[in-house]
Formats: sequence, C-alpha cells, structure tokens
Amino acid sequence: MTAEPAAPFRIAIYYAPAAGDPLALAAASWFAAAPRQAITAEPRQYGFHATLKPPFRLRDGYGWADVLAAAGDLARGIPPFPLPRLAVAAPHGFLALCETAPSASLQALADAAVAEPDHLRALPTAAEIARRQPQRLGAAERRMLDRWGYPYCFATWFFHMTLSQRLDAAGHAHWRAEAETHFAPALATPRRVDAIALFVQPAPGAAFTEAARIPLGG
Repeated sequence: MTAEPAAPFRIAIYYAPAAGDPLALAAASWFAAAPRQAITAEPRQYGFHATLKPPFRLRDGYGWADVLAAAGDLARGIPPFPLPRLAVAAPHGFLALCETAPSASLQALADAAVAEPDHLRALPTAAEIARRQPQRLGAAERRMLDRWGYPYCFATWFFHMTLSQRLDAAGHAHWRAEAETHFAPALATPRRVDAIALFVQPAPGAAFTEAARIPLGG
C-alpha cells in the first residue's frame, strides 16, 4: 500500500504485519470488538505495530519524498529475517505481544531505524517532552529522550505490539487471559520481518494509518 501525504503531522517507522497476515486479522478483530473499546482506545489511534522509529514531525525543508528515500536506504541495508515467537505479556502494565527470545536482527533493525533517518526529525517541543513525563524516567531512558526524542531506543528499546492501555490487577487478569486465547492461532504461524511500514498521522489527534511498505533487502 502506498500513499503520498502532502504534509503529514507526524510520521513513524513501524514493524506491522501485512494486511492478509493472520496476526493483522486477529488484531483487527481484537480492536473492533465493542467490549474492548475502552481498553484499546490509545493503541487503536497508533495502529497495530511495533515501534522502530517513534512518531516524529518533519524538520523544515523535508517532505514525503525524503521520507521514502530515507526509508528505502534503511531497508536496502537489512535482509529479511525470522520474527521470534511472540506471546502476550504485560510490559509497563499494559498488554502487548512481545518477543519470547532476543533477536539481534530485530535489535539491529530498530537501532538503524532510529539513527539513519534522524536527519528528517524536527526537535521535540517542550510540551512533547513533558508528555513523556521525564521526571519518572530512569537515567538511561532520560538520555534517550534528550538525544532521540523517545525514551526507549537502543539499549532501552524493547519489541512490543500494544494491545491495551495500562490495566489494574483485575483488568490485567481478565484481559490477558482473553488476549492469549484470541491471538493463539495467529501466533502459532511462523513469520518473517520482510518489510518496514511507514505510518502517518495526518493531523493532531488523528489516527495513524499505513502509508507505505518498504521491502527489506531491496
């Protein structure tokens, strides 16, 4: 899928399964179910994904063509690789699909996605930094926030595909069991990371949507 947004408010580089992947279909039905609307509002806004380069505004003088060029350069340098088996977990109190074993290839992709296109990123505003609640971050996360505009990069990055907002103990017990059942068939299918996805947010507060998929390895 390809689009040409003239001036998106923000852009992100994600791992996201292709539209026909059973994991994408399972996620779509997870987010669409009425009983789950209250716990999935925030992840629905950002789209089903694992963050590689978090949402950023473009620096003055750059446009969509520059984003496509930088993403193409990034993707050409990384061959496709197997995605580790995923499982439902609860990092930082929210439900997510997380890798069950570390992957050097996945870490390398995330590292490159943060660093290589960073010339496109406008510096965050004071308000954007404040929304990250820097006073609650550890020293390493604060250094990443100051340098890259996001607390979880490089050594602090972790693969996660968010399924819910933060939950209390009762909500966690209920929804984790439901998520494990819901996603089990899709997670049983082996898959490869063979593309990066460019998601765009057309205006403040709008939902992110996939605008382009760039194959790895050229």
